[in-house]
Amino acid sequence: MRNLFPSYVRVPLVFFLIFGLVEYFVDSGSQPAFIKFPIVLLFLLLVLLILIAIEAIIGALENVMFQSLTEEGKERFLASKNKVPQFNWIKNIYKKLAGTKPIEEEGELILDHNYDGIKELDNSLPPWWLYSFYASIIFAVVYLVNVHILGNNSQFDEYAIEYKEAEISIAEYKKNAKDLVDINTVTLLTDAADLNSGKAIFTQNCIPCHMADGGGGIGPNLTDNHWILGGGIKNVFNTITEGGRDGKGMISWKQSFKPSEIAQVASYVLSLQGTTPANPKAAEGEIWVDETATAPTEAIETTTVEADSLSISAN
Repeated sequence: MRNLFPSYVRVPLVFFLIFGLVEYFVDSGSQPAFIKFPIVLLFLLLVLLILIAIEAIIGALENVMFQSLTEEGKERFLASKNKVPQFNWIKNIYKKLAGTKPIEEEGELILDHNYDGIKELDNSLPPWWLYSFYASIIFAVVYLVNVHILGNNSQFDEYAIEYKEAEISIAEYKKNAKDLVDINTVTLLTDAADLNSGKAIFTQNCIPCHMADGGGGIGPNLTDNHWILGGGIKNVFNTITEGGRDGKGMISWKQSFKPSEIAQVASYVLSLQGTTPANPKAAEGEIWVDETATAPTEAIETTTVEADSLSISAN
């Protein structure tokens, strides 16, 4: 590519391609910071391959043509080729940005310092570097005034906004991700589809111990309000997940079923309460009462008793 595409064309292109690949595969994963879309990388790679192919074809044709020329023709071809301007506008821009002088004029820049034949040039800073430095100063001043003085677009504010957005996204995700349910987030399922799924799992795995109607066999009766390890959706979910009493209760099912499936089974088990099995087993455990559900009733009863007491005192 030396003849058709000079180094000041090839080097930036190759650097940009390599840097983009590093950003994509190493630094930022699937969302690179410098190059946002993988299609850009593919496009650059395709362009580079096309340029290499074009130069290879042109070089091969030139070689074939050059070999067929006479010695005089070869000299004229080489002389004309050296005179053909290639990317003059790019060369001019490159020279202006680099700010270098041609080698013929380097004698004007040589200092008096001489170290073992090594001479020092008094070159100025490249314009591209100098202008970039000035731009960074301007940017720093604008950033300082905008963020630290006026208080606009503070990183702390951006962090707080992004944090709230992330919390909302996580909450929405958890609503649709049923298998993230645990003992703290499980709720009683009442949808017919969930209960039918829970019944199918119960029928396939729980009948040997609890009977098809939940009346109990080896395991306890699931239709009464007595519970060995506590009732309610959270306790039943935890019992199915972690298993029953050591050496006595049922095994843990968390390796066999997903959390969403355990929630379905637990909800189906609770739907059996109050039903009448064919051969109910004697009650085991203690009567479990949902305190959260009875709290309002207790408050009403307490208020009624206090009112009756006041009525009696008044009489």
